[in-house]
Amino acid sequence: MNDTITLADDLVLTRIGYGAMQLSGPQAFGPPRDRAEAVRVLRAVVELGITHIDTSDYYGPYVTNEIIREALHPYPEELRIVTKVGFRRGPDGSWDPSPHNLREQVQDNLKRLGLDAIHGVNLRAAGPGSIAESFEQLAELRREGLVHHLGLSNVNAEQIAEARRIAPVVFVQNMYNVVLRDDDALIDELAAEGIGYVPFFPLGGFAPVQSAVLDEIAASLGASVQQVALAWLLRRSPNILLIPGTSSVAHLRDNVAAADLVLPEEAIARLDSL
Repeated sequence: MNDTITLADDLVLTRIGYGAMQLSGPQAFGPPRDRAEAVRVLRAVVELGITHIDTSDYYGPYVTNEIIREALHPYPEELRIVTKVGFRRGPDGSWDPSPHNLREQVQDNLKRLGLDAIHGVNLRAAGPGSIAESFEQLAELRREGLVHHLGLSNVNAEQIAEARRIAPVVFVQNMYNVVLRDDDALIDELAAEGIGYVPFFPLGGFAPVQSAVLDEIAASLGASVQQVALAWLLRRSPNILLIPGTSSVAHLRDNVAAADLVLPEEAIARLDSL
């Protein structure tokens, strides 16, 4: 069962959401290979009861948000769309930091998604250092009602503390999975504060997770490696929200099925030791 988490008293999200990055072309640049399948994937997201879609205008760029609008607008009442700002895409597909014009970036997301306001916006940091100026821009948009909730992406504990002095941080989105565990302590600290943790690349992203232990456990359970990796993350902490991406309806269904996969204690111990 795909359970839900409630953050900030009113933001209800399924623990397995959907990351829309793969709806665009390779390396999240350009159009998809099969736009019709991308539309089918998004409609299957809703049919499966997923209430959390993670996106950004810099996927494509613009392509992913345009497909989301084509497939799902007008949006189901329970659906929550969360976007990211702080980067632009260069003509060669480069990821270029853009921390200064965030109002324009948020408004561009709203326009392409067909929204007057959005449930969540993550500030994607370019690296260590102060994010106060950028986060203050988003805090102003929250006060104006264009954004309901704010989050952070690719940040450390110091940046999170700095942002929380400006406005509430509802979720943090960092790279984390069963074999990349730098944020172990941070996840526990955020859980104690009631802040959601959204691991991006929960399956490894452009370099998929590979492990002989994962292979063995998956084979013993009759599950896929991806399902085992997702099930471990769900068990890791109650504040974790997953956004695995795919451009296939079949893979989407497999990902959601991870919510029902029970990991034996022996398997959990082996995965914890990776």
